[in-house]
Amino acid sequence: MQTFGGFFIAFIAVCLGAPLFRRFAVKQGILDIPSHRKVHTHPVPLFGGMAIFAGVLMAFLMYPESLRQLWVILAGAAVMLYMGALDDMKGLSAKLRIGIQLLVSALVILAGNRVSFLPATWWGNVAEFLVTMMWLVGVTNAFNYLDGLDGLASGSAVLNFFALFAILYGTNQFTLGLACAIFAGACLGFLPHNFRRDNKMFLGDAGSMFLGFTLAGMAIVGNWANDNSVRLFIPILVMGVPIFDMIFTTIMRIKEQKIKNIVEWLRYGGKDHFHHYLVDLGLSRRGAVVFIYCLTCSLGLSAYMVSNDSVFEGILTLLQASIIFGVIGLLIVMGKKRRVSGWELDERRGAEL
Repeated sequence: MQTFGGFFIAFIAVCLGAPLFRRFAVKQGILDIPSHRKVHTHPVPLFGGMAIFAGVLMAFLMYPESLRQLWVILAGAAVMLYMGALDDMKGLSAKLRIGIQLLVSALVILAGNRVSFLPATWWGNVAEFLVTMMWLVGVTNAFNYLDGLDGLASGSAVLNFFALFAILYGTNQFTLGLACAIFAGACLGFLPHNFRRDNKMFLGDAGSMFLGFTLAGMAIVGNWANDNSVRLFIPILVMGVPIFDMIFTTIMRIKEQKIKNIVEWLRYGGKDHFHHYLVDLGLSRRGAVVFIYCLTCSLGLSAYMVSNDSVFEGILTLLQASIIFGVIGLLIVMGKKRRVSGWELDERRGAEL
């Protein structure tokens, strides 16, 4: 009943509260303006992330016991929310954003939240600190980059939180499971406002970074398996899509010499993410979102099954996911080359005429 209550409270709160935040964003001029690197054609109000935060906060106030394991993570996520809101309103430099992300992640780790898979030596502690830092900052930005089509980031978050919820309840981690249910309800409550044609609303950087940091934080707090190595595999599988998007996009941008350092990586924006390539291959925008939903569900099922498996089976599952993403990446690259060849052929024909 607590799980259902937390989910329902967050869902209703966001459903009813989102229009209020939308009106505030419109009144204050906090809008996502169309540009060459975006797919929408009309200004759209932001602050959807603030609506999700309000719904989550209301549910946590009703069930404060769910905050025990997560208060440090949620405090860090709240900082990401505030930083993202400032970026939505005024725009922040890439150096400032990465600096804040690194600082907040370091504080969360120093508070006792980090991955544990190496010997308890000085080099093991340093390595775990760095790996956890890369995980928190990487997933936060990866989820931010995933927010490129209507319903993509918020819908993916629902599936991610539900996958974590299923594993947590299967291992009797009910308190953390309740927190996942609350976040899933809040994200689901936002989806209708993100999908609608009129009076649409976006998450904004505030919402996507808030959800990304929360997911990354839950991944290092929860106990996903008895084996330390398998514990690492499960969060990677659950958030495989944003991780793949970040890695694939980064490789393509470096190959095409679009970026040269991490600041340019953070600053660069373009329609060259996983979901954009799916649209270029012929899928509709809604079709690309559904495709990614299906892929996310598949990875979530794999993560659930791996939670009771050995290291060897976990490695095989990760290898299987890597092969799937490798095939998808290969198809994207081949499709892109064919389109470029087609454009060059059309230009030659036009020149001959």
